Amino acid sequence: MPLRIVFMGTAELACASLKALLASATSQVVAAVTRPDRPKGRDMKAQPTPVKTIAKEAGLPVLQPEKARDPNFLSELTGLKPDVIIVVAYGQILPQIILDLPTFGCINVHASLLPKYRGAAPIQWAILDNEPETGVSIMKMTAGLDTGDVLSRRATPIGPDETADLLHDRLAVIGAELLLETLAPYVAGAITPQRQDNTASSYARKIIKEDGRMDWSRPALELRNRMRAFTPWPGAFVNWSAQGRSRLLKIWRAQIEPRQGRPGEILEAGKAALVVACGTDALRIEQLQLEGGRKMTAAEFLTGHELKAGDSLAWRPNGLGFE
Repeated sequence: MPLRIVFMGTAELACASLKALLASATSQVVAAVTRPDRPKGRDMKAQPTPVKTIAKEAGLPVLQPEKARDPNFLSELTGLKPDVIIVVAYGQILPQIILDLPTFGCINVHASLLPKYRGAAPIQWAILDNEPETGVSIMKMTAGLDTGDVLSRRATPIGPDETADLLHDRLAVIGAELLLETLAPYVAGAITPQRQDNTASSYARKIIKEDGRMDWSRPALELRNRMRAFTPWPGAFVNWSAQGRSRLLKIWRAQIEPRQGRPGEILEAGKAALVVACGTDALRIEQLQLEGGRKMTAAEFLTGHELKAGDSLAWRPNGLGFE
C-alpha cells in the first residue's frame, strides 16, 4: 500500500520533491501544506507559493495556516492520518506535536551536507565561504534547528562560476532523487540514522538585502563569491552617484585579476575593461546594472558614463558620498 504523505513546503526548492512524490507509485500525497499567499509585485496582489501552484494543478487539498500551532490546522492535519510528513523549505519551525504525529515522523530535505550550514540559507553561505562542494541531506526532524539524525547524504561539487540560482536548481533535483531513494528503505527499517556531530556544525543565517553591499577593502575572491552567492537576490551592489543622485549599481559578473591599487580605485576604464582594485587583487567587471536599467556589459556601461583610471567606486559609509 502506498505511503500516505503530507507534503509541507513553500519555496521553489520544494517543487522538485513534490513533483517526484506525485509521480511515485509508492507514495500517495494526500495534502500539501504551505505558507499563506503574500502580496507581491507592483500591484501588491496576493500570490500563491510555488508549492501551492503545483499542488492545485495536481488536485491536492492545500492547507495554509498562518502558524503551524494553529489548533484548527492541527486538527485537520491529524485527520489526514499521514504515515510520514515530508518537509522541504517550508519556512517555519514545527512544534513537537507535529513531529510526533506521523507513524514514521517528519523527514526534511535540506540543501547542505549536515551538520554544515544549518539554517535558512545554506546555498548562499556555501558559495560565500568558497566551499568546493555542497550537497543534500535527508534528515529525520527534531525540535532543534536542522539537528535531527541524517538518513542519507549526497555531495556535489560547486562550479567555480556557479551562482546561487543555478546551484539551487541542481540541489532541488538532487534532493528529489535522494528523497525517493531514501524513503522506502527508511520506512522498511533498512537505514540506520546517523547522529550529527554538533561540534562540526555551522549556521547559515537568513540573507538580508544589506549583505549584498560591496566592501572594496575585502579580497577580490571574497567579493566575486558574493556576486555568485547573491544571484539573483539581493545582488552585489555599490552606491553610484549619477545625474546628481545616488543609485544602486549592481555587479553581476566579474573575474579576478592580480593587480593592486587603493580599494575601490578604478585601475582601467575603457572599451576593453572596467577594472576595480580590491583589498587583495582586483575585479575585472564584465556585467553590471544601474538601478532602474537593464543588465549590460562593462563596455556598454562605459559608453554612457564617464569613468577614468584613478576614479573611485568606494562609497564612504558615513553618507558623505564617494571618496
